[in-house]
Amino acid sequence: MHFDLTDLRLYLNVLDTGNITAGAARSHLSLAAASARIRAMEASLGIDFLQRGRRGVTPTAAGKALAHHARLLLQQAERLQQDLAEYAKGVKGQVRLLCNTTAITEYLPELLADFLCTHPNLDIDLQELPSARITHALRQGAAELGIISDAVDTHDLQTRAFRDDPLVLVMPLTHPLADLEALSFSDTLQHDYVGLNAGSALAIYLEEQALHSGSRLQIRIRADGFDGVLRMVARGVGLAVVPRAAVTRWTGERPFKSVPLQEHWAQRKLLLCARDFALLPGYAKALLNALTLP
Repeated sequence: MHFDLTDLRLYLNVLDTGNITAGAARSHLSLAAASARIRAMEASLGIDFLQRGRRGVTPTAAGKALAHHARLLLQQAERLQQDLAEYAKGVKGQVRLLCNTTAITEYLPELLADFLCTHPNLDIDLQELPSARITHALRQGAAELGIISDAVDTHDLQTRAFRDDPLVLVMPLTHPLADLEALSFSDTLQHDYVGLNAGSALAIYLEEQALHSGSRLQIRIRADGFDGVLRMVARGVGLAVVPRAAVTRWTGERPFKSVPLQEHWAQRKLLLCARDFALLPGYAKALLNALTLP
């Protein structure tokens, strides 16, 4: 068996993205080179690690075992790198940070930019995922840190407060619901909506809440980012649910109205999350401390 760290990173990137093409791109390899590496890994033991299908790849039982050991080995390699870097009077490493939609768009850009400027030897692998998938990835050791909604189960993980993040309903000023001062999400589901990109964490979360209410969101159009959503709502396309922070950040006139939602799940808080804060590598602890509220 002759696997190197590039092989292991590639294999995990393939699993995380669900297909070899995307895994190759994340690993900065050509598709041909990535495919050859995966085939060589399987041939070296005579075992298939991946099941190939039309919609991508999934790990076999052997592939799941490989993923577990690969994550441990790469974590050890990162810690080795960090320990050696300390002798050079600088921290060197990469933190994988998983976040939901609001964190990645409303709160993190300036925080992470400032952090990276003061830590030139550190890189951040930032990815948007729904909160439930973030906690699963943390439990599997697939990331060091996550920022999640407090609505998900964190019983075997450690958390710290990050930000309050209530969701609000926004609507055109001429909308039939505009005269109401408080609304439940279920009361709005017979009306048209402007949605976020279908793959965004918040879009998935809202679809789940609509299904729990026994209905579905009536999406007329999807937009990339909260600014695009708010601009379409202002033009009268439909309703939307966005973080209050996105409305607060809006500059200029507000040709729309925002109303609190009555549901408990809309009064959410964002949490920093990890398997064990004390066991994080030094560079991940540095990022954790930078993101923790004073």
